[in-house]
Amino acid sequence: MTNTHDEVLAANEAFYRAFEKKDIEAMSAVWSQGTGSLCIHPGRNLLRGWKEIRSSWEMIFKNTQYIEIEIDILVKEVRNNIAYVVLVENLLQVSGARRVRAQSMATNMFELMAQKWYLVHHHGSPLMR
Repeated sequence: MTNTHDEVLAANEAFYRAFEKKDIEAMSAVWSQGTGSLCIHPGRNLLRGWKEIRSSWEMIFKNTQYIEIEIDILVKEVRNNIAYVVLVENLLQVSGARRVRAQSMATNMFELMAQKWYLVHHHGSPLMR
């Protein structure tokens, strides 16, 4: 694996650690702050731009007491200044008295800007089993 692949995987890992820790500042450091960033949470509509995306994460963090995420990477690809990671998210989420286990298929796209990989697109789709 090249150093570039390692950097993309580190950015992907930082995204999931920020998610798990419900840390909006760490999440902000991973995402591109631009208006071209896109996010589709499982079963939800398209969010465009960091302002909308940040608000969605703040609501998720506010309404989730605890979350664990394990990922199984299926594909990773780097092409010039764009990279993507396709994976399965295995989630354990606790909200109130509800304890939910779920799986999502996700695609995370990163763009290299000023020598750093930023998340520019996250799309999660629920897996029904």
